[in-house]
Amino acid sequence: MTQFSFSLSATDGTARTGVISTPRGEIRTPAFMPVGTAATVKAMMPESVRATGADILLGNTYHLMLRPTAERIARLGGLHKFMNWERPILTDSGGFQVMSLASLRKLTEEGVTFSSHIDGSKHHLTPERSMEIQKLLGSDIVMAFDECPALPATDAEVAKSMRLSMRWAQRSRDAFGDRPGHALFGIMQGGVTRELREESAAALTQIGFDGYAVGGLAVGEGQEAMFSVLDYAPGFLPKDKPRYLMGVGKPDDIVGAVERGIDMMDCVLPSRSGRTGQAWTRRGQINIKNARHQDDPRPLDEACTCPACRNYSRAYLHHVFRSQEMISGMLLTWHNLHYYQELMQGLRDAIAAGTLSAFVADFHAKRAEGDIDPL
Repeated sequence: MTQFSFSLSATDGTARTGVISTPRGEIRTPAFMPVGTAATVKAMMPESVRATGADILLGNTYHLMLRPTAERIARLGGLHKFMNWERPILTDSGGFQVMSLASLRKLTEEGVTFSSHIDGSKHHLTPERSMEIQKLLGSDIVMAFDECPALPATDAEVAKSMRLSMRWAQRSRDAFGDRPGHALFGIMQGGVTRELREESAAALTQIGFDGYAVGGLAVGEGQEAMFSVLDYAPGFLPKDKPRYLMGVGKPDDIVGAVERGIDMMDCVLPSRSGRTGQAWTRRGQINIKNARHQDDPRPLDEACTCPACRNYSRAYLHHVFRSQEMISGMLLTWHNLHYYQELMQGLRDAIAAGTLSAFVADFHAKRAEGDIDPL
């Protein structure tokens, strides 16, 4: 059996490109992971997601434990078979969703008791239970259970939360056990305070994980603050392990994160934007609902090779969105995911060639030009 491993093939400054090897296939890094919250990337077939260039998907522990339940998925053959995706899957731990979605949340040293946002039912999530759920799902990459403090928070509150997460990280490591071919990632916390980030990274490195995530960012602190943390935080983590920035993000967030040494990212943005009429292109964001597109025969992006751009005009996409046809969300989501994966391939190629600075300059220049004027 292929074991989980990570190899770097090139660097350019602090940016890295390489390959994560798993029994279910290779993941080219830097990698963007489309989010399949409830065992589906919304508006997409699994084979269509793969066709965009995605090597790995993200599944959501919180949502899947509530519905249809991890036990049911396990009885039906595991998450890969259940959702018809045979390549790698990373599952988050559920901690962030408990913080952001659940009601009547009660936090103790043991774990979190909360009420489901679906039906109000009571649940108890601990590091041990999170590991059990992710094992039932059959995740290739499992995330340690952490606590995500609501912002804004004081330095003392962030420190207390981070240290609880580090104790939970040890419990997650112990509960995960020895699972050849599967990986466990620890999650660095510490807000925007350098000393807390360094303390968290040291604790995680001492425990020992197969990869490391930078958590607690992209939660409303703004890009400038996020980048200021990424200027130093990845350097606290082992160089020979993957670094995953959770919940990011917009294309310029991704480019900036990769410049600072991040290897993996995920975000609901490309699929959520697709369902709300937003398209991401080389020249920035397009709102297809705007009237200026209703007579425009051109594609969203003339350089794009996705099915939406090859086969449909802006006028058609405007029409089906305004008509609330399902194909609107399908085509725009496909385009967005294709654009994101094309961006990742461009970053990988530029790092390998040692031309990342030129690639980034061109990326920003095209976005500064903006969308071309309508005919």
